[in-house]
Amino acid sequence: MNSSSDANQSGSPPFCLLGAVGYSHSLDTCVLEVVVILFLTVLIISGNLVVIFVFHCAPLLHHHTTSHFIQTMAYADLLVGVSCLVPSLSLLHYLRGLNEELTCKVFGYMVSVLKSVSMASLACISVDRYIAITRPLSYATLVTPCRLRVCIVLIWVYSALIFLPSFFGWGKPGYHGDIFQWCADSWKTNPGFSTFIVGLLYAPAALTVCFTYGSIFRICRQHTREITQRHARFSSQAEGDKGERGERCEGCPDKRYAMVLFRITSVFYVLWMPYILYFLLESAGLYHHKVASFLTTWLAISNSFCNCLIYSLSNSVFRKGLGRLFSPLFPSCLGCTDAKKAPAPVSPRPDPRCQV
Repeated sequence: MNSSSDANQSGSPPFCLLGAVGYSHSLDTCVLEVVVILFLTVLIISGNLVVIFVFHCAPLLHHHTTSHFIQTMAYADLLVGVSCLVPSLSLLHYLRGLNEELTCKVFGYMVSVLKSVSMASLACISVDRYIAITRPLSYATLVTPCRLRVCIVLIWVYSALIFLPSFFGWGKPGYHGDIFQWCADSWKTNPGFSTFIVGLLYAPAALTVCFTYGSIFRICRQHTREITQRHARFSSQAEGDKGERGERCEGCPDKRYAMVLFRITSVFYVLWMPYILYFLLESAGLYHHKVASFLTTWLAISNSFCNCLIYSLSNSVFRKGLGRLFSPLFPSCLGCTDAKKAPAPVSPRPDPRCQV
């Protein structure tokens, strides 16, 4: 039927991206690839299911319009985890009856589309926060629920269309399907298509994120500087009042929420940068290595689990929702934790200039 099945029938070892290092003769499979992919699959599916359930259990997370984009990313990442079952089952010889060329093409296209949804959602989040800080008075009229839904639909449609030419023989969307031998050996990248993807997806998303978050933190620093200058102009009484307000400004929830989003975006691009660089080098014919292809690809896919981890470490509202989700499993432990916490004092309204 195909090269890999013919190799298996002839008794030769199956195709492994990591070579003989990852092959086990006793199990007749690529052990390292199976372990890495199954481990990431379990993490991605469980982590994003937690994010989705917590968003349903924590109404305070819906106060920000960015929660719609975060949930879109969670659903896309969950589908990435589910689709990763395909190469896992293939390596375990459960998909021998399927056409290898069609299977690897569909899998590579699906993962590329889903990761494009995450990348575009991060760009939309940064634009949303930029509008919130530069046009706070007109924000509610500019960012409406209807426009949010339209934007999310456009993200999915655009992501599906931009990788569609790969099905018609114009290039390769990525290396996600290289677990299949046909994808690794016969489906070649094209410099024109790679430039097309970088120019219409990777570069615009990265530039948008850099511009918007750079502007946001520059404005925050400017506001902090203005508050500091005003402290020096007033008496000690007024200075004390302003100092309290400045402290509240620096600790306002919106600013902390912007920092959480910035961490998510930073981790996303840190994990994806090796993949994008290899994608460009390999498309230009400057460098090609199967091990590098495997490592950079699955390092990028591992980002699908990171959002849950960053939220749990950085967002107190998310942690409360997480505690509420698991409270039936650990009622006594959560009860002791709540009893130790003193009631939080009611703080005055934060300085509107600090809202991000």
